[in-house]
Amino acid sequence: MSLTVLMNAGPWLSVPPPGYGGIENVVATLVPELRRLGVRVVLASVGSSTLPVDERVSVFPDGQFAALQRPYNQVCGISQAHLSGVVRELHARDDIDLVHDHVEAVGLATLAAMGPDAPAVLHTLHWDLAKHPALYGNLDGGDRVRVNGVSASQLARAPQALRDHSVGHVHLSTPLAVGADRRPTPVKGDHVVILGRINPGKGQDVGARLAHRAGFRLVLAGPVGPYHRPEDLTAAGDEARQNPDARFFLDEVAPYVDGDRVRWLGTVAGQERDDLLAGARASLFPLRWEEPGGTAVVESLALGTPVVATARGCLPELVEHGRTGLLTADEEELGDLVREASLVDPAECRREAALRFTPEVMAQRYVALYEHVRRTAAARRLQAA
Repeated sequence: MSLTVLMNAGPWLSVPPPGYGGIENVVATLVPELRRLGVRVVLASVGSSTLPVDERVSVFPDGQFAALQRPYNQVCGISQAHLSGVVRELHARDDIDLVHDHVEAVGLATLAAMGPDAPAVLHTLHWDLAKHPALYGNLDGGDRVRVNGVSASQLARAPQALRDHSVGHVHLSTPLAVGADRRPTPVKGDHVVILGRINPGKGQDVGARLAHRAGFRLVLAGPVGPYHRPEDLTAAGDEARQNPDARFFLDEVAPYVDGDRVRWLGTVAGQERDDLLAGARASLFPLRWEEPGGTAVVESLALGTPVVATARGCLPELVEHGRTGLLTADEEELGDLVREASLVDPAECRREAALRFTPEVMAQRYVALYEHVRRTAAARRLQAA
């Protein structure tokens, strides 16, 4: 295949990220499979990224994630500076066939504004599409810019202008799904896990309250704002309350964290995270928002851990009720479903992951979208000539 893609991962974290990093983990999962399929990849990220690629573009030497807790007027130029570097690179060369962009809002706006002679663009939407209504409601990417979602439910809630630019959705994947159907089931412990960044939308306060009420042990594994370890949050003192996620944790979750019934581990990565999730009775998703992608969901299935969740967002697309997990529209029912999670066969979870959520499946779908977007843009350019 003769295809060169500039993969724009953004300036916030290295690829792969050192711990939590949703978009960066998606890029780190996708790129090796694209290269195996013959795609040349130019990675636009920070200088500390270690993912093997064909070429690199960077403006910042290290990830700028910590800057996100600063006032808006101090942080608003970071994405723009990174995108300026990407645009300079695109102007300086003529071998980029397509830009696969993952940078929220400013990536789409900047690349759409480059004009009809710039490369074709596929912009992946990883977030809640109720955000940025002024941008999404008035998007005009011409015939050159297209978007894809990470679930059908996400795109169904998009403004019409954004749906007009859509080429469909691609579910997220995990390397853990490769050979998942051939792995033995580990010994299950008595704990339940909520994996992910702690914030109101993820509902960790609901899970913690239900753990005490329903009598199950809950482990919270994920950062609180910029604080990746409990001791970091403690050391920050009152300053931590400047971060909304930290305020949420301190006010709504911490009162339930007793070190026994409910524990907060902070960010857990690598083999430690996999062992924690694989040994859990269930992974719990007490969602208060319409989850767009669900990386932690497919990771749970790949490790043979049933999903117990509020049936919101992409969850009904990823989990089959009664076979790979248990879903409910009533968050108060989640505690009862945790007790029933042992009825779900872990082997069914792993088989589903091996069939649907491998990096190869995701990469093949993206290659098909690249070719479609590129052909469509080229055909419209010829018509206009």
